[in-house]
Amino acid sequence: MDPAGGCPHADNARLLAGGSVVPVILPGEVEGMAVLGHDALREFLAHPDVAKGARHFTALAEGRIPDGWPLRTFATVPGMTTADGADHRRLRTLVSSAFTARRVEALRPRVEAVTAGLLDGLAGAAAAGDGVADLRRHYALPLPLGVICELFGVDPAHQDRLHHLSSLVVATDTEPARAVAANRELAELLASIVAAKAADPGDDLTSALIAAHGEDGDRLSGPELIGTLLLMIVAGHETTLNLITNAVRALCAHRDQLALVTEGRATWADVVEETLRWDSPVSYFPFRYPTRDLTVDGTLVPRGTPVLAGYSAAGRDTGAHGPDADRFDLTRATTAKHLSLGHGPHYCLGAPLARLEATTALEALFTRFPDLDLAVPEDGLAPHAGFVGNSVRTLPVRPVP
Repeated sequence: MDPAGGCPHADNARLLAGGSVVPVILPGEVEGMAVLGHDALREFLAHPDVAKGARHFTALAEGRIPDGWPLRTFATVPGMTTADGADHRRLRTLVSSAFTARRVEALRPRVEAVTAGLLDGLAGAAAAGDGVADLRRHYALPLPLGVICELFGVDPAHQDRLHHLSSLVVATDTEPARAVAANRELAELLASIVAAKAADPGDDLTSALIAAHGEDGDRLSGPELIGTLLLMIVAGHETTLNLITNAVRALCAHRDQLALVTEGRATWADVVEETLRWDSPVSYFPFRYPTRDLTVDGTLVPRGTPVLAGYSAAGRDTGAHGPDADRFDLTRATTAKHLSLGHGPHYCLGAPLARLEATTALEALFTRFPDLDLAVPEDGLAPHAGFVGNSVRTLPVRPVP
């Protein structure tokens, strides 16, 4: 796996030539595997003999993974993504009781208001930049980052730093010393946010989680509270940022599909689901570990192996989506089959919020700027750093009313 990333779809095609489950070399010459095929991934994600807990990671347990390893946080951060069984259910229940569908739907007016303000900002940035603005910076990023921070009661003054640090943490090419420093600073920043909320609680999810932490019975420990906040804020904006960016790229490159929506023959929800399938915002997510030697689609995955979930590869698996799986098509019958939000007990808790933000953002954007288009050729866009996230670093556009 190239730590610097690149075009995931070219890499996926190369890897899939070896089968739906393939061995890979992770950064630092760590041996792992990737599950790429749709059916194989669906089976693997829900398999009872597959775990998320770091104690099942053989190389880590044997002390062969250094502190500065760029993927270490994915394996060791306390919280839902590294918990199994009853412990995972306990953590998920505590979070989901605060992160309810009612809370998400109640955010709709706020999401719409934030979106309207950002569209003004995008137009202003374009006017100041010879008609060109970076949609990722001025629109796709501040919407989910602002909403998730507001949901958790995080002061807007922290937002830029949170995004900078989270970008370093999720990248796979961050040098060891910088990765250690970024993780330390991020944990310290989140701890300061928790301390401020503990001293002055509000009507926000951080305060709710602190209250749950202080109750008798099921509770979040201190490290679990920090880990949960890290997961929710990082995953709560990085993935939606990529989703909105990738959807705009797809629609600009496929004007016939955009016409289906504007003419009422498809919906913005269709755009979101097809983008999730066709250009998943997460390419390879770390990690899961078989708790015994496991055969997946005819390939042996040894116990304790760190396994990547290949969401972008599964989305274009011809076995699941037909021979034209690499074509962006809003009328595709298999679009809803995608696995980009996960499957099984670790299915994305924030999926309703991501869908709300993306559909709102796309509809408002193309209603305000129906002729919006890329300002540079698609092949001139630099890909996202690393192989976990999947998008581009900037998205220069011409927002034409």
